[in-house]
Amino acid sequence: MRRAFALGLALLILTLALDQAAKLWVERAFALGESLPLLPVLNLTYVRNQGAAWGLFQGAQTALAAFGAIAIALCCVFWKKIFGPYRWAPPLMGLLFGGILGNLVDRLRLGYVVDFVDCHWGGAHFPCFNVADAAICLSVAALVVLQWVADRRAARAAREEPR
Repeated sequence: MRRAFALGLALLILTLALDQAAKLWVERAFALGESLPLLPVLNLTYVRNQGAAWGLFQGAQTALAAFGAIAIALCCVFWKKIFGPYRWAPPLMGLLFGGILGNLVDRLRLGYVVDFVDCHWGGAHFPCFNVADAAICLSVAALVVLQWVADRRAARAAREEPR
């Protein structure tokens, strides 16, 4: 389990560093609103998000920063309840915390979050996001799958257990 925690810490640091480096590059390389097409469905577009995911809660930076800090604290306090005993939980938590901290740093330092990944299909655009957002979504999705798999295994073991 020590290796899993070490990997989790490494992923936290890597995610935070990659997120902040990408955002710094975008801020220096692009004017606000400037866009660079990469693929027919993907642009790099410099956007300042003063809200949460998908632009919700615009202008609530203080509340969103507090929510991020509280989320990390609660995850630490209720570690076993939230993440369970799975060996992949610490690395996924590192990814989650790295993402939360990446956006928290922006909120505290800038008063907004730098977003730049712009996925679209024709004229329909998915809200811009960043490395931190991707890390948060990936880790939460993986934790949900882990819990689902664990629940199915437990149910199967309970059915197969002799009575």
